[in-house]
Amino acid sequence: MRPTLRLRLTLLNGVLLVGAGAILVLLAWLLVRDALRPTDELLPGTTVVLADGRTLDAGQWQRQLVDAASRELLLKGLVALLAISVVGVAGAYLVAGRALRPLHQVTATARRLGEATLDQRIRWSGVDDEVAELAETFDAMLDRIAAAFEAQKRFVANASHELRTPLAVMRTEIDVTLSDDEADLAEYRRMADVVRDASERANALVDALLVLARSEAQAGRRLARRAECDLAVGTANALAAMSREVERIGLKVQTELRPAPVVGDPGLLDRLAGNLVENAVRYNHLHGRLWVRSGTDGRRSWLVVGNTGFEVAQADVPGLFEPFRRGGQERTGARGSGLGLSIVRAVCDAHGGTVAVLARPGGGLEVTVTLPSADAPAAT
Repeated sequence: MRPTLRLRLTLLNGVLLVGAGAILVLLAWLLVRDALRPTDELLPGTTVVLADGRTLDAGQWQRQLVDAASRELLLKGLVALLAISVVGVAGAYLVAGRALRPLHQVTATARRLGEATLDQRIRWSGVDDEVAELAETFDAMLDRIAAAFEAQKRFVANASHELRTPLAVMRTEIDVTLSDDEADLAEYRRMADVVRDASERANALVDALLVLARSEAQAGRRLARRAECDLAVGTANALAAMSREVERIGLKVQTELRPAPVVGDPGLLDRLAGNLVENAVRYNHLHGRLWVRSGTDGRRSWLVVGNTGFEVAQADVPGLFEPFRRGGQERTGARGSGLGLSIVRAVCDAHGGTVAVLARPGGGLEVTVTLPSADAPAAT
């Protein structure tokens, strides 16, 4: 039988109690014996007549009294020490059990945990002490684990669901082409082009899902990668990357990019700016407008991206943050993954920021991202 922590704490408290009690009894015995020591002021030859008629020397009688009192004190002290030790050890056992109750709750909760029972929590309601801190830390850890499991399940579900379309397109094209005995080189080239486009879309979808999962996993936690970045630079790079698409559909671009320094994961922040610009370009009208602004007030840095596009009711804006949703339809088209604003919100959450979307009268959206500035004073 292994010694439990409760038993070890009880034994430790018992040893300390018995040791302290023994020292106290010894000190009391020494002090009393010193206080009752025989006096040297008696005249030589002084005697004392006892009740039984015996006659003793006064000094001898005093020494007998001191010895008797000392023995009586020592005996009663040891009896009292034994009684106090028994009561103290029993009390220590009960107190140790009560103090260790949260540990038992942690153990019981951990044993009950499974993929289907990640909602189990200790929810300690006792005294706010170190044990309560342990219970709260354990609950917070379970919250993070549950969030990670949810993100993983969403990733798997979304990936399997959305990858069916490009995979089905590839399989259909291959089957149709191979079943045609008279297919020529041009048919095979056309099939190869379709398969390549579908594979590129599948690859882009997987990349977007990975960014979304990574962003959601960072929410509420310290970022694994931290560096000072400028939202204006990331936005300018995103505009440059989309320049051909902008020219193709004849968009008029208005830029007012002032420095917007932030601290965070450079890859995620670049993806945030890229998604906003890509959405503003792809979900726009021919010869429409696109505008971007950025800046900082020393405490917060912001990025605003707006466009003239499809008309969206303000009541439908919250649904735009859901994966694979866009304004006016449930499913995404061939031009995007449908994860743009989902990724933007996840990146903002991971960096302690906010994102607001305004549906413009006449069509289009204006998205405002606000993040803590790199120039903001550190919290104390």
